[in-house]
Parts: sequence; C-alpha cells; structure tokens
Amino acid sequence: MPMRDWFLTAAERANPVSRIPVWTTGNLAEPLIHGSAYFDRLVSEVEALRAGDHLFFTDWRGDPDELMRPDGPTVAQLFSQAAQRGVVVKGLLWRSHLDALSFSEAENRSLSEAICAAGGEVLLDQRVRRGGSHHQKLVVLRHPGDPERDVAFAGGIDLCHSRRDDAEHRGDRQAVLMSPRYGDHPPWHDVQLALRGPVVGALDTTFRERWTDPMPLDSENPLAYLRDRLRGSDLRPDPLPDQPADPPPCGPHRIQVLRTYPAVRPRYSFAPDGERTVARGYTKAVRRARRLIYLEDQYLWSTEVADLFARALRDNPELHLVAVVPRHPDVDGRFALPPNLVGREQALALCGKAAPDRVHVFDVENHAGDPVYVHAKVCVVDDVWASVGSDNFNRRSWTHDSELSCAVLDETRDDRAPLDPAGLGDGARRFARDLRLRLWREHLDRDPDGGEDDDLLDPASAVRAITSAADALQRWHDAGRVGPPPPGRLRPHRLARLPWYTRAWALPAYRLVYDPDGRPLRARRSGTW
Repeated sequence: MPMRDWFLTAAERANPVSRIPVWTTGNLAEPLIHGSAYFDRLVSEVEALRAGDHLFFTDWRGDPDELMRPDGPTVAQLFSQAAQRGVVVKGLLWRSHLDALSFSEAENRSLSEAICAAGGEVLLDQRVRRGGSHHQKLVVLRHPGDPERDVAFAGGIDLCHSRRDDAEHRGDRQAVLMSPRYGDHPPWHDVQLALRGPVVGALDTTFRERWTDPMPLDSENPLAYLRDRLRGSDLRPDPLPDQPADPPPCGPHRIQVLRTYPAVRPRYSFAPDGERTVARGYTKAVRRARRLIYLEDQYLWSTEVADLFARALRDNPELHLVAVVPRHPDVDGRFALPPNLVGREQALALCGKAAPDRVHVFDVENHAGDPVYVHAKVCVVDDVWASVGSDNFNRRSWTHDSELSCAVLDETRDDRAPLDPAGLGDGARRFARDLRLRLWREHLDRDPDGGEDDDLLDPASAVRAITSAADALQRWHDAGRVGPPPPGRLRPHRLARLPWYTRAWALPAYRLVYDPDGRPLRARRSGTW
C-alpha cells in the first residue's frame, strides 16, 4: 500500500521549518479506551521512571487532586514524586481563562505550582490566538539508558476531573461542572493511544518545539504577564536535556503525527505560518473513502468540515458516514446553549442533504439510560486509516487552537472478510478494523472478545446492524421503557431546529466565538487548509 495515497507528503505538510518527520515506521499503537485504562497505565509507566529519565507533558486542563486510581495517587502526587526521584519533569499547561467562565486557570496554576515545588518545571502557556487555547494532550516518557522502554500517550484525555470513567459509564466521582442533563457525575467516553517506537521521538520533538519557542508565554495578555511577574511565576523555560535517539522499531504501525497551530503574531519559530496538518490529513483520508467513515467526536461542527464529508458522499454512492456524538452539549443556558446547537445543525443538514439515507448519527447512554458525554476524537476510514487525537471535527480544532493527532496505517492486513472493503487494493488493516470493532462492541453490547462480529465486518451489514440496534432502543424508550431494554447503548441523534430569531444571533456567536478561523488570510480567501 503506497503510504502517499493516505499520508501527507513533506510538500503537503507545508511546514518545512519543523523538525518533525513526515511519518515514522516500526511503531506499536495501542488504544486505551476510557480514562480509567489510560490513567492506570500512566501510573505504572511513571512510577517506573528513575533519576535522569524524562517526563514531558502538555495539557489543556490539569487538576492536581484528580485520582489516577481509586486509591490514588493524584496527578500532582504522581508527577511530583517523579521529580523528587530525579526524573526530569517538564510540562506546558494552557494558561486558561478564568474559572468564573467555566475554565481552569486556578486548577492549572495549582498543578504547575505543586510540581514546581517538587523540583519539576511546569509553565503556563498562553502563546495562542486571542480566544484560543492549547488543546494538546500529550505525555512523553523517555529512558535515555533504555530506549526500548520509551512510551508516549496522545489522544483526547486530559489529566483532570471527569475523565476517569470506564466501560460501565457511571462517571468519575471527581466531576467537572457541566450541563445538568448529565447529572452530578457525567458519564464520559474517551480514547487515548499508548505509543512505542520511533514515533515517540517525533512526539518528543513536538514538545521540544513548543518548549524552546522564544515567544513570551503571555504574549497576548499583558495584564496576565504583569500578574505572573507579581506572583513570581516562572516565565522563562530552563534548558531541556539533550534529546535521546529515537527508540528502535518495535511494531507494524506506520504513524503520521498531525498537528494544528494557528497563524499568530509573533510567529511560532517552528510553524511561522501555522500548521494545519490535522485538516490536511483528514482531507486526504476522507477523499479516499469509498464504503465507511466512522467518527466519534465531541462537536462535529463547521460547514467547512461538513462539506468535506458531503463531497465524499456525493462522489461515492456506496459510502456511509456513521458518527457518534454527545446527546447534549456540555453547557446549558439561554445564551450558551444555542451557539453550541446551531453549528451541529448546519453541519448535519449539509451532510444529510448530500446523502439522506447514508448519514447515520447516534448518541450514547449507559445502561441506566443516562446520556454519556462523548469526548473521544476518533476517525476510521474503510478499516484502513485510523486517527486518534485531541482535535474535534470543527474549524477551531483544524485552524485556531493547538492540536495533536496520530494517524495510523498498519502494515498487517486483516484476514477477515471482506479483505478489501473499499475495493482500491489497500486491504482492510488490523489496527483500524480492531479499533472500530472494539468501539462498536461496547456501543452495541456485543461480545468484547469478538465472538459476535460477523455482521460488523462488511460496511453494508455493519451499518444495518448499528442502525437497527439504535432504532430498537429508541422504540423501547418511546414505548415507555416497558420490559427489559434491547441490547445496545446507541440512540438516533435528534436535533430540534432552533427558531429563526434564536438562529439570528446564535449563528454569528458560533462563528466568531465558538468556532473561529485561525488560518492566514490567503487560505481563508482560497477556502483551503
């Protein structure tokens, strides 16, 4: 399978200044579904670090008191104890907006101060566009004397409250305040990748590029800079230890690291015109889709993103789009809710118009009937190409905030029929198909070991199976929930159309505030990424 058919080339990445490789080979990617699985693995790997090893991380939100396991340690304890053992601990947390605006300035600052007090160095990073954020969720663990043990974690899971949930979806006991529709302990669905092999070096480079960028940490906010100076905050990153050589090859996965950085002034030293390889990578993969695109996403907004899917659906009459999204936005209220609804309404209408019988959108509930908040950012195309990351399917994630995703192509062909569902000669690949099946088994209450996969392999029968299960659960609800529920946790996603007078103000607010455009002016004018 030619990698250039699926992965971006160096020219298509369009950021020659960055030292990140075009793609890497010989890797091993393991999906960690749910925060409880990720946190448990992270504790084991961090506790094994010794003096001189490296622990680098970036995050959107970090809660110092979040329990990584039911009996601890907390995030602050885990990373602080590593620093006290002599591990080189360096972190970049988004500086964040105020807690009064439902953000995490105090929590991020508290985690930074706790780790710094233990001998690490965690900086609050506001090198973003106005109204933007650093949204990457990355942990890189290096062992300079034993590179075979190097591992990195990247995906959608922050080191914070609400994330430590499992397949039962009863929610994290330490919860983030969000829409009351999700209850006191919102059930949470998310995915992270554990990565080994040369890709760890690429992710190490991603961290180092941000850490060594000379732009001031509070370049967009002079008042924040003044407050930080008065508090004695660390505003100058110390030098990093030399970067170790890449870990040796260890698996069959070729991985392309995709990123978003906006066009900002002053310019990023590693992305002078920004970087939009997330948008470009998805665009290339979706254009090659022929039978099935499967998405899990927090938002699925933006007409620009929806138009990509709509074009693919029009051009390929056998192509189906299956998406799993949250039933309700994470916010509520007269002014916050409508802008969150209008973007998805537009996107789904555009896709539905292109192929009304081939767009299938669902939301998730647990076995108690409580809605599950879908925070995962997953895409699988024709069981060949798969991506897991921090980026949502919206214009903000593709142009405006910093994001990080890993696209995976497995060298191992899958031997289950159909062998080549897209008919392009690429063949189904083990990683992509297994990722989709693991997620569908949970959503449909199927055998987690794969004993009931027969109708989930071929795209046509798979779509019939997932829509049939969701329709059956919806009928059970509509009939008053009498008797035992049918198997499965998906229901058809229903959107109520907003009245015109609400749309009149919600649409501009959505475009300007919730889903801004971080592209250079020439890219906006040309409609390219």
